[in-house]
Amino acid sequence: MPTWQQLRDAKLDEYADAADGWGKVSSRANADKDRVDNGMFAKVHHTQKGEAATKAGGDIQQLSRNYQYLHTECGLIRTALNGLATELASPQKKLKQALEDAENLRFTVKPDGSVEYPTDSLVLSPGTNTAEHGAPVPLAPGKGEGVGSADANKGKAEDIAERIGDAVREAAEIDGRYAAALRGLKADPGLTVSDETLADAAEDTTAMQRAAGKYADGDQIPHGKSPTENADWWKGLSQEQRDEYATLYPASVGALDGLPATVRDDANRMVLAETRAQTQLELNAIPKPPQQYLPNPGGSYPAVVTNPAYREWEEKYGDRKPELERIKRGIDAVEKRFDSTGKDGLPEAYLLGFDPRTNNGDGRIIVANGNPDTAAHTAVYVPGTGTEIGDIGGDLERANGLWVASHQQSKGADVSAIMWFDYDAPRSAYPTDKGDAFPEAARNQYAEQGAPTLHAFMEGTRASHEGASGSPGHTTIIGHSYGSTLIGEATKAGRIFDGPIADDIVVAGSPGMQVDRAADLGIKGDHVWAMVAEEDNVPTGGSLVGLGDDWVVPTDPEFGGNVMKTDTIGHSGYWDDNSLSLNNQAKVIVGDYEGVILE
Repeated sequence: MPTWQQLRDAKLDEYADAADGWGKVSSRANADKDRVDNGMFAKVHHTQKGEAATKAGGDIQQLSRNYQYLHTECGLIRTALNGLATELASPQKKLKQALEDAENLRFTVKPDGSVEYPTDSLVLSPGTNTAEHGAPVPLAPGKGEGVGSADANKGKAEDIAERIGDAVREAAEIDGRYAAALRGLKADPGLTVSDETLADAAEDTTAMQRAAGKYADGDQIPHGKSPTENADWWKGLSQEQRDEYATLYPASVGALDGLPATVRDDANRMVLAETRAQTQLELNAIPKPPQQYLPNPGGSYPAVVTNPAYREWEEKYGDRKPELERIKRGIDAVEKRFDSTGKDGLPEAYLLGFDPRTNNGDGRIIVANGNPDTAAHTAVYVPGTGTEIGDIGGDLERANGLWVASHQQSKGADVSAIMWFDYDAPRSAYPTDKGDAFPEAARNQYAEQGAPTLHAFMEGTRASHEGASGSPGHTTIIGHSYGSTLIGEATKAGRIFDGPIADDIVVAGSPGMQVDRAADLGIKGDHVWAMVAEEDNVPTGGSLVGLGDDWVVPTDPEFGGNVMKTDTIGHSGYWDDNSLSLNNQAKVIVGDYEGVILE
């Protein structure tokens, strides 16, 4: 426990200065990580081949992990020092006021915090006495000592002693919280940041949340607010406060629609790195399954029986192992996109959302090709039935293709193409084995539940773009299959929030959009674009189950939108390289409506 002398003499500005230094190291490490990822690794990965290049690429990725760890841990130290200085200011002020009052009364504060005062009583002879912290404080200074024996100095001294003790006790509680968290911020010797190290960093963050919760209160982060309100909250913080919240609560900050793409990317990459480490460690800890079947010990029929040890393994790990492998596949797909920066001219990627367990286990992954806050043209691709993070790689590739095709036609204007997956998608386009007459993809409940989330993201994209560039930019939202149904439902949410979901809407292989006319989507019908490829039977199936009002789908003439020509085959080919189907979408994205080839 600190003494009152230590609390009095503590130079809190030195803690703040030290925090600034650690903050600079954290920021520098983050910038260096970005340079390693988008400069060094991309150049080696795409220009060099062979064993030496593979080894160099691995070393560079390890360097990136090291910088990620430095960014996190140094940021936590910064937060601890800032929090310590801020919280200690209050008890130090209380202590100094008590000491000043003692000095004015000519009382003496002893080294143990007790207060010596001159007696002033009608009964007691002149002299001195001592008041200690914890002694009963009278109802009022000088009262309660008995009739005719009230001593005004006694009550005042007890009050001062109590205030000194309270200040020291409060400082000790604060010091203990931060000291415990700081002791955990240490790395193993060497230059290798392992999975164990990154998992430990996640635990360090949790510990610092407990320690600094009074300083940087996680409850102050907006919950359930509009993207505009989120953006206003962020703008109202100092840069120091922004750094603290992003370090302490990266998952919450990374999920906030309306915040700058760079902020969300930094926060979500921190969560991604730590989740990958934790997932891999848990996978490593799962033992190899025992042999499933053993010869029947009795030698009778059946010839083999299930191994009891395998049954025990299956009960313990049978569900968990596939779940972890699914999460790892999703993370691998995102990191593959990070590693592809520079390939085919792909710009830097921004991780705008990541949570492997939300949306009934389907997860959340939102990745932008290029910064949407500064792009002149932004496209948001929404995938459909069967989407979950374990198989998100194909959808990320489609967003890459949209960026490449749009960039080629943008005449130098910046383009951003976003893969948005943040809803509980239908699992199957076919009836399940549970006796269901209709597949999950025939139900509108998934679109109704996901619509507010999609609209909030689109609103947030607009809010952050206006904050960065002062203009809304041109936005196009693209829905594949059931993703188009979700978009249609989200336009209803848009009317609730009094705003269109995008400037243009493109749908491919749509089973229906919950409306029977393009004009019901909140924008003019000539800004609604639909396509259906040869051998794509989803629109026909959607019209039969009624996902569109009056069994009308967007490629029907009576829908009232534009029907674009396609040259691809089947339900999944709309994003084939160099196809007319893809190039038509790109024309809409960059606003070249006259260049779109219609049916």
